[in-house]
Amino acid sequence: MPPLLSKRVALYLPMLSGGGAERVMVTLANAFTNRGIGTDFVLSKAEGPYLKNISPKVRIIHLNTSRMLTSVLPLAKYIQKEQPQAMLTALRHANVIAILATKLANFPLRLVISERSPLISTRAYAKGFRTRVMPFLMRLFYPKAYKVVAVSQGVADDLVLLTGLPRERIQVIYNPIDAPRIEVLGKSPPEHPWFAPNQPPVVLGVGRLTPLKSFKTLINAFSKLRDRRSVRLVILGEGELRNELQLLIENLGLTNEIALPGFVDNPYAWMRAAKLFVLTSIWEGLPCALIEAMACGTSVVSTDCPYGPSEVLENERWGRLVPVGDTIALAEAMDSALNDPNPPDVRKRAADFSVNNAVVEYMKALDIN
Repeated sequence: MPPLLSKRVALYLPMLSGGGAERVMVTLANAFTNRGIGTDFVLSKAEGPYLKNISPKVRIIHLNTSRMLTSVLPLAKYIQKEQPQAMLTALRHANVIAILATKLANFPLRLVISERSPLISTRAYAKGFRTRVMPFLMRLFYPKAYKVVAVSQGVADDLVLLTGLPRERIQVIYNPIDAPRIEVLGKSPPEHPWFAPNQPPVVLGVGRLTPLKSFKTLINAFSKLRDRRSVRLVILGEGELRNELQLLIENLGLTNEIALPGFVDNPYAWMRAAKLFVLTSIWEGLPCALIEAMACGTSVVSTDCPYGPSEVLENERWGRLVPVGDTIALAEAMDSALNDPNPPDVRKRAADFSVNNAVVEYMKALDIN
């Protein structure tokens, strides 16, 4: 265990599953420790594919709890014992747990909670009591946090409507992407024959195979695009809709043109090799995968969903936007993007989402100097 430094910050999550919020928190933890800040990554369960990406200089604290609610007491005991100056959390349930633990610990911890997706847009898709009660818990607990961060202007506005928090209490900090790391990893060739020389162009989608990502829209739009040109589609990720998506692909007769390789450790190699990256989400907070694809220099098309894509693309300055669920418009946008002889240099826009910019802003929010 490395020695404690004079400044100490903690980051708390349930676990490090393969989501965008988890990836961002790992990036921030590594960046904090590289700046000489003692950094603890506190996990209810120390497991998940991103665990191996944490710097050895970051101390991993395993609470060893099986459920989120049972993490309150162990997290409070950690706060009392280690007394970090500040703690950053992400994901709604983790935010609430951290607020409860901080109050129970009775220690003046500067707790900064971050909101990464719009809740008003997701309420129609709420399943289970815990999800349905979350708006009430957010209204009750979020005002007790030291500071509240939103990852986009749209998410901040959403929080105001939902919680009644004053807009000035919510700070917008865009998710960071580690462009130098992406540049290095992107140079590796993808382990798939479709990226060999003289093959048709590949369209790429990345994300969990869930209703939120609306990969059915992408597959159906691709089937229309396939009628116009020789092209292939790869969707990276895992999730509960895998069998359903595979059946759709088979019914469309596209098993030789669409691949679902699952979760991959290095999606950036695939992003860089792809001709086009497409995001078809119903909603987002701030789509990291879209920004990462841009950091790879790959042209992008996205649904104009709430919130994030229009902010990232600055209203189509850097890529095409289409209505959510519109397969015809999406097929036309993909076709236009593939035909574009002078696509914008999307790397320039991706540079605005640097780790350095985000870390500076988070250090201000956490009052870590």
